[in-house]
Amino acid sequence: MAERTDGAATILGQVSRMARTSGAVGGIAARVAGQRLFGIKNDRGAHAEELKLVLGGLKGPLMKVAQFLSTIPDALPAEYAAELATLQANAPSMGYAFVKRRMASELGADWQKHFAEFGHEAAAAASLGQVHRGRLQDGTDVACKLQYPDMASVVEADLRQLKLAMAVYRRMDNAIHQEDIYTELRERLREELDYRREAAQQRLYAAMLADTEGVSVPTPIEHLSTGRLLTMKWLDGQALLRRLEEQPSQDSRNRIATNLFHAWYRPLYGYGVIHGDPHLGNYQVRADDHLNLLDFGCIRVFPARFIQGVIELYEAVRDNDTDRAHHAYSIWGFTGLTREALDVLNQWAAFLYEPLMQDRVRKIQENGDPQFGRKVAEGVHAGLKRIGGVKPPREFVLMDRAAIGLGSVFLRLNAELNWHRLFHELIENFSAEALASRQAAALGAAGVPQAA
Repeated sequence: MAERTDGAATILGQVSRMARTSGAVGGIAARVAGQRLFGIKNDRGAHAEELKLVLGGLKGPLMKVAQFLSTIPDALPAEYAAELATLQANAPSMGYAFVKRRMASELGADWQKHFAEFGHEAAAAASLGQVHRGRLQDGTDVACKLQYPDMASVVEADLRQLKLAMAVYRRMDNAIHQEDIYTELRERLREELDYRREAAQQRLYAAMLADTEGVSVPTPIEHLSTGRLLTMKWLDGQALLRRLEEQPSQDSRNRIATNLFHAWYRPLYGYGVIHGDPHLGNYQVRADDHLNLLDFGCIRVFPARFIQGVIELYEAVRDNDTDRAHHAYSIWGFTGLTREALDVLNQWAAFLYEPLMQDRVRKIQENGDPQFGRKVAEGVHAGLKRIGGVKPPREFVLMDRAAIGLGSVFLRLNAELNWHRLFHELIENFSAEALASRQAAALGAAGVPQAA
């Protein structure tokens, strides 16, 4: 039977999804309310474990959101973040009978005519779909990313539960006002459902990184792609963690880190575009330390002025210029910042920018304390809570997440690079006007739809 796409199917899908998630989120909400009303002790660690067990058993965006939020300081309690960070993107795959029905719904009943070979088992399975390896009739090896059924309903149901979970935490802790964080997550998740958009974003990244040695982007196969099927050329590589198990040399670690730095930050400072998901599963490494950048469902396009603000904040931190830092935060979209709030935010900025300040080869973090970042975040959190909290602009969310996520990968690589020079090579002769022009041309040529 063909998948239903009418309103009834959508509503039923949302109801079914909410029935499976409401218990965990709503139950925690009830216990938090009980604590506030009756003084009942709230065991957040136990609640986090319960929530992880429920979310980990689900396919879909709520698992992706959980992973996402676990990397954003103070979006969730530390206990929640620690538990949710352990969720794995590779959920159990769906069987081949499902795959055949989905492929037929996307390419027609004779879909197999396009393939000389098509793997019955999924090569990878993630939150929104799964990937099968195939070979076209002309011998081209491809990856077919096939979306699970009724994912639009799943997204909307999960977003309702996410909003409830964040509202619960807002009552527990007011350090971060989360309204714009939710809005940003909602819009990016909805975009990830559109595989035509993702194909356009692959074309965009291929163009932006065309002159970057050491980084590859898969090429979409247009005539075998739809809104829920993305067929692309297969890239050979292995997971980064598996590469590290081989005990690569320091030179190899440094090459991988350099390629990763370029893959994320050349598009940002050259075009105002960032890959919004620095998850370990979204890049592979080849034997020569070449990087394959994967999964382009979540990207963020920033106005040129925002990128100018990022550079201005770096210079303000470098020069200990409080007034310039205030101007930079204003460019980002922070409003109503007091001097006390500014001092607290600058503690976080100093932590993030610190590796860029010294013109020498060094590790991304040199104090040897693996919990140092968490300690800084806790200090910032305490300061924000003391002053009544701040409301981060939605543009801040993916930028901050990328910095934290990539920093953790550089730590794991134990890379030793001159981060200062890598950064200054990207911002030398920066011009907001030139970036805006390049960005408009690149987005237009790739056919990327305008974001919400």
